[in-house]
Amino acid sequence: MAKKKSKDKAGSNTIALNKKARHEYFIEDEIEAGIELQGWEVKSLRQGKANIAESYVYLRDGEAFISGMSIIPLQQASTHVVANPTRIRKLLLSRRELDNLFGRVNREGMTLVATAMYWSRSWAKIKIGVAKGKKLHDKRDTLKEQDWQRQKARIMKSGLR
Repeated sequence: MAKKKSKDKAGSNTIALNKKARHEYFIEDEIEAGIELQGWEVKSLRQGKANIAESYVYLRDGEAFISGMSIIPLQQASTHVVANPTRIRKLLLSRRELDNLFGRVNREGMTLVATAMYWSRSWAKIKIGVAKGKKLHDKRDTLKEQDWQRQKARIMKSGLR
């Protein structure tokens, strides 16, 4: 019997990750949002030329926007367009999601951080984390916990041999 072929490898739909976000913030909830893009931006994303490490999400006039995300234009794709790699892009969310985010940011003092950017079928999506900032001692505790998990895995692996 023949095996089924998977369409793409695991993780191949990821465009960009913000690893620093998990270090800097406690991520309490994550929401998937679409991004309003131009044609040259989609071509650059297909080549993997995006960076969301310095990006943040803000709410204004009942809409969500992402700032600080850079998409580097391709030379051959954007010869006729004046490309701004760090322009502010609108996020596509439902009214209910926007109201929920607006309430959490204003009442609970949370912030919105972009954690990952990926392809969902043929659409570029961004994962927004509703986060609370970590203090220095919280960051140290997180690092200690990660080291302990690593050591525990090594001990278990060597003990099974």
